[in-house]
Amino acid sequence: MKFVGRRIRGGMASGKAVVCKSPISFLGGVDPLTGRIMDEECESRGESISGRIFCFPFGKGSTVGSYALYQLRLNKKAPAAIINNSAEPIVATGAIIADVPMVDGIDVGLLRTGDDVSVDANRGTVEIIGLDERHVVTCIVRNAGRILLLQRSDKVGSYNGMWAGVSGFIESGESDESAARRELKEEIGRDRARLSKHIDTQCFRDGPTIWCVHPFLFDVKDRHVRTDWEHQSLEWIQPGDVSRFDTVPGLQQIILRLL
Repeated sequence: MKFVGRRIRGGMASGKAVVCKSPISFLGGVDPLTGRIMDEECESRGESISGRIFCFPFGKGSTVGSYALYQLRLNKKAPAAIINNSAEPIVATGAIIADVPMVDGIDVGLLRTGDDVSVDANRGTVEIIGLDERHVVTCIVRNAGRILLLQRSDKVGSYNGMWAGVSGFIESGESDESAARRELKEEIGRDRARLSKHIDTQCFRDGPTIWCVHPFLFDVKDRHVRTDWEHQSLEWIQPGDVSRFDTVPGLQQIILRLL
């Protein structure tokens, strides 16, 4: 799966990813002699970043961190490339003087340590090799301040027993809104819901799959619902109660953004 970000320092590299989900400083956070991560907040502590694709949200700490990255280059322990959510001056400067390809604007939460990654920083692209990309719609249906949750049955192919909105795959050649309206009709028997909001695609990682979710908010005039075989139960809930339910990945975040 390929993502498009922004070039910070040009160049190309490929290799295994090392991921920190928290910000990191090259000064004190990485051993300049071995390239091993020392930051205790990083889940990849003890891993070497030497020759690997180092992924973290953004840098922190002293401006000396730029020279710490350059020291890694002098010691031949520098990363092959750097991927950030958002570049800040310390790391950007370090990547430039150490000649390390760097891209930002990438959600590093979608990467895992050990992923095979290819970086073309000249074009600002990052490709995670071997991931399955699936595009689906999720419709949050609302009536008088309450939203509809559906419990997935044991007959569906994934997330059995978990709670979700009205959801389904986007078929080839189909727009996301058309898919959303088709799913509303098939899953709850509603074909006249009013579209209230549509937000940007949200991506979530589940093992080797990245779910690209196209979220919609629809309003209906009543709570009459006719479910199909894909669901075994339903609840109309206050949005604040969604945390009490075992939901599919990302649903709470989607509801928060839609509402």
